[in-house]
Amino acid sequence: MGHGFSATGLARLRGVLERHVESGKIPGVVALVGRGDETHVEALGTMRHDGGEPMRRDTIFRMASTSKPVSMAAAMVLLDECRLRLDDLVDPWLPELADRRVLKRIDGPLDDTVPARRPITVRDVLTCTFGLGMDVTALGTPIMNAVFERGLTPDLPTPMPEQDEWMRRLGELPLMYQPGERWQYHIGNDLLGVLVSRVTGQTFGTFLHERIFDPLGMKDTAFHVSADRIHRLPDLYAPDPQTGEFAVWDQADGGRWSRTPAFEGGGGGLVSTADDYHTYFRMLLNGGEGILSRPAVELMTTNRLTPEQNAFRNAMATQNVHVSYGQGQHGGWGLGMAVRTYRGDYASVGQFGWDGGSGTSTYADPDKQLTGILLTQVGMSVPNSAQLIHDFWTTVYQAID
Repeated sequence: MGHGFSATGLARLRGVLERHVESGKIPGVVALVGRGDETHVEALGTMRHDGGEPMRRDTIFRMASTSKPVSMAAAMVLLDECRLRLDDLVDPWLPELADRRVLKRIDGPLDDTVPARRPITVRDVLTCTFGLGMDVTALGTPIMNAVFERGLTPDLPTPMPEQDEWMRRLGELPLMYQPGERWQYHIGNDLLGVLVSRVTGQTFGTFLHERIFDPLGMKDTAFHVSADRIHRLPDLYAPDPQTGEFAVWDQADGGRWSRTPAFEGGGGGLVSTADDYHTYFRMLLNGGEGILSRPAVELMTTNRLTPEQNAFRNAMATQNVHVSYGQGQHGGWGLGMAVRTYRGDYASVGQFGWDGGSGTSTYADPDKQLTGILLTQVGMSVPNSAQLIHDFWTTVYQAID
């Protein structure tokens, strides 16, 4: 023994998951833990909050921000093949981002700017330090209002436009910070998809399928759910923060994932299953498995940020508890994912992965050779799915044999 999990630990894990489902706050959950050759899956509860079909191992979930660690692999393929270099300027492919202006102050008017000190590089985009992002500390400022008004982020009443129009709108805005100055969330991961599409001459989704999903056998991972699989997608709930009452944020049938989106967002657009994500994270743990080179995987899964760049990431994780509900005690960021640089909870230093606002959590741990995938249909408008994620990881680490 010693290669997988203890029977006692797995029983305790199931008990914790059952407690959350029985609370009535989490209608259903699919959880997968893998270590060495051992894989253990629990599918509990139901697809709808008022009953209905049971959760199954092959239930398809909206992966939200856990899309980030997976979509990054497309850029790594291009780095491996020398079709992109980290310190190339992005101007040839993203001319909309040439000759940037930068706000003098984050809360200033959009025309109060200085010239960027240097152009934006591929490295800036991949590390989310190119100068624009989702800044929860700057909500209500002219620049954040402009980002929302232009439909540059998902999850809003305004759908995101197709990528050339999205780039045009992005190019109208000044940067919030100088290129390379600080880490900012999310927009860089969507920008990455446009960059990959323009370098390859393919749609982002097509390239991901050809180079990542199909070779790995990730048959249920895509930017939308086909009609013959839509019965495997639950409605997504965003419960009322005041009352906890379940509200459907996105219905399965006829909802926003029932058709190909105008914009294939690497930051939060994927749907997938526990087994598909397990396959992907096992590939990373195994050094790339012919999909990516070992150095590419090491680059993705090692902290890339300087202390100055990382100060904002830590602030987002620790100063905005209402947003993260305590998730985010990692210390660092690689490419497309968090990397633990200190022991902030039960997880080992070096663990990498990320969480999603739709109630998803996906990580791998090289030290313990561990993968864990937890998927729900309850968005983080309330803390319930985040608390379940916490309890899942606390229990998983105890279950290691």
